Amino acid sequence: MKVPILETERLILRPHASADFPDLAALWADPEVVKHIGGTPSNQEVSWARLLRYIGHWQALGFGYWAICDRSDGRFLGEAGFALYHREVTPALPMVPEAGWLLSPVAQGRGLAREALACGG
Repeated sequence: MKVPILETERLILRPHASADFPDLAALWADPEVVKHIGGTPSNQEVSWARLLRYIGHWQALGFGYWAICDRSDGRFLGEAGFALYHREVTPALPMVPEAGWLLSPVAQGRGLAREALACGG
């Protein structure tokens, strides 16, 4: 499946690529970034598996996460999109895609996650 590339006034949403690994790994290793989503920074092995999951989500299900890049300079800012995780939680979640996002500290507090998800949803 070809992942659509989307643009907003400030962002480019594009498919993840293996070249995103250093930026993705640094983002998920930052304690400040992950403090409200589990609180545990990811090591490189976990981040690599996450990147492969993002790429595979599109192939298997036809939807997934985009890499979020600054439209002005192409800088990787984070990621946002939709996923079906089959989470084992009580009470059980319905089997519908859930929205998610993660942004670097320089991109937080500017409405970029909302902008990205509104464009991609």
